[in-house]
Amino acid sequence: MRKIKFAIEMGGGNTCIYVKGEGLALKEPTLIAAEPTEDGYKVIAMGIDAKKLVGKTKENVEIFTPIPYGENSNFEYSVILLKHFLSKVGFRPHEDNAIFIVPCGLSVHEKENLLNVCEGANIVHVDFIPSVLCSCVGEGRNIDSSKVNMVVDIGGTATEIAVINMSGIIKGATLGIGGKRIDAAIVNFLAYTQGFVIGLPTAETLKNEVGSLYPNDTLNMEITGVDATSKTPRSIVMLSSDLRKAIEPFYSEIVRAIDTTINTLPPEIVADIINNKILIVGGCSKLQGLSDYFKKNLSYPVEFSEDVENVTILGAGKLLCDAQLLEGIIDNL
Repeated sequence: MRKIKFAIEMGGGNTCIYVKGEGLALKEPTLIAAEPTEDGYKVIAMGIDAKKLVGKTKENVEIFTPIPYGENSNFEYSVILLKHFLSKVGFRPHEDNAIFIVPCGLSVHEKENLLNVCEGANIVHVDFIPSVLCSCVGEGRNIDSSKVNMVVDIGGTATEIAVINMSGIIKGATLGIGGKRIDAAIVNFLAYTQGFVIGLPTAETLKNEVGSLYPNDTLNMEITGVDATSKTPRSIVMLSSDLRKAIEPFYSEIVRAIDTTINTLPPEIVADIINNKILIVGGCSKLQGLSDYFKKNLSYPVEFSEDVENVTILGAGKLLCDAQLLEGIIDNL
């Protein structure tokens, strides 16, 4: 087994890098800010520095997430951003190996693109590990057994649903539902219902601060935006109960997908899922009221990770220290 020191998670929200013997060494937004020049685009900021520019820079500056797979994949900028992050954590180009945490539903073409990105970032050898397996390991669940685990990861750009046993995935689904789509829905909701225009950063803040699935939540927040008719600044107080109208449909779709997945499984597997409970992870599982929402709308018990945001990368860190388990996972892929 190769000596592997680095675990990389390049998600739609953040990029995390775990370094064996050091811990979680980097967590920054997966963002690049670039402006046009005569020869193309010039990168002016990356990671946390690019995040600071959102909504506060020239109109011609583009700020985007160049994840190396999926519909927003971008080879050139994925390589640039990955090199930038690796340079911050002591990675040795052309010398070090890594494991790369990926969605469970990657196509062959997406895997090839990702492999090219890793080669472009001068990683000697890389193994792709499904994020849902890392989440289970991070939560301390035994994936190397015949007992079945089910994981639902509600992330920045997608939601993954996976059924796991014997270090492999026996059933999986990926939904195009994540924090970024919810933010965009909030922007559209306010524009349509109140003629009020805000940016994605404000929508994200609203979601994080007063977003709730409790039907009668009294949380509220004053925000400033632009009147769609007069084009002048104005402020409104946004009620959590109103915001729920924009947010709830996404979680309703996740519930339907969980039910659909479980309904296709044999009774013995369903029994294991009930006994072990469905593990919920991902940054968008922090939404207030989600636990009660699942209890009311799902027929199966759930358990939220103690660290929904970091459990996946921490699980990958555990794999770096357990060569036998890591090799078993790789052999099953």
